[in-house]
Amino acid sequence: MSNVRPPAVAGLFYPAEPGQLAHDVRQLLAAARPYDPLPNPLPQAGEGANVSLRESQVKALIVPHAGYVYSGAIAATAYAALQAVAPRIRRVVLLGPAHRVAVRGLALPGADAFDTPLGRVTLDAAGARAIAHLPQVGTSAQAHALEHSLEVQLPFLQSILTDFTLLPLAVGMASAEEVAEVLETVWGGEETLIVISSDLSHYLPYATAQRVDKETAQSILELRQPIAHDRACGGTPISGLIVAAQKHRLTPHLLDLRNSGDTAGSQDQVVGYAAFAFSPAN
Repeated sequence: MSNVRPPAVAGLFYPAEPGQLAHDVRQLLAAARPYDPLPNPLPQAGEGANVSLRESQVKALIVPHAGYVYSGAIAATAYAALQAVAPRIRRVVLLGPAHRVAVRGLALPGADAFDTPLGRVTLDAAGARAIAHLPQVGTSAQAHALEHSLEVQLPFLQSILTDFTLLPLAVGMASAEEVAEVLETVWGGEETLIVISSDLSHYLPYATAQRVDKETAQSILELRQPIAHDRACGGTPISGLIVAAQKHRLTPHLLDLRNSGDTAGSQDQVVGYAAFAFSPAN
């Protein structure tokens, strides 16, 4: 292939050596606790119980995107929930915030494939053509060149899925409805998985982050948007997923909610992480 995006954060956010990376991802997935959704509403947020998740019907995930030492265990909780559906997933629509380059709307990379230390992921050319006519969709190789929010998901996807194409979109200044329109265009059936990459609060004291992130998680569980950017760097794609989830009657399930103070960092200033799975309402 002539136009391949090379890995930009291998050796920084995750190991660059293929054997070590494969081992680390396997370990994270193996250590992910068996699926056990946290209560909805969350403790001290009200009364009620979470609707059970049928793992055979997972349609979408929200996963964090920090370095694996910080958020890998939380991301693995989401990816481990794909075990039952993995054999039939053939396309992943992956949205994450553009951290380094200003983007209006949603940006395709204009590439044929993305490389990681674990190999090459072919991009979904048909999916890109299907959304290219939308006014909020453009192409920006620069927005993707150094973007970690999408890249760090790929080794997990390569480890849990067998054969899939990828439709990666860097999300910038857009409305929830614009994101939802893109998702609707490529929604597909059980062969298509939607993945939204987002961390939660940034650099708050531990106890404050716990409170703020619990509020954000409860908003997502209740399908309330918009999700503010100071609550989640991927607030825009999350809000778009919420709009789509309402239309398609998906139920969100909170799988994990922690922060960097729980995993590998100081508790003075932490970054919040959550894992969600969305499935059709029973």
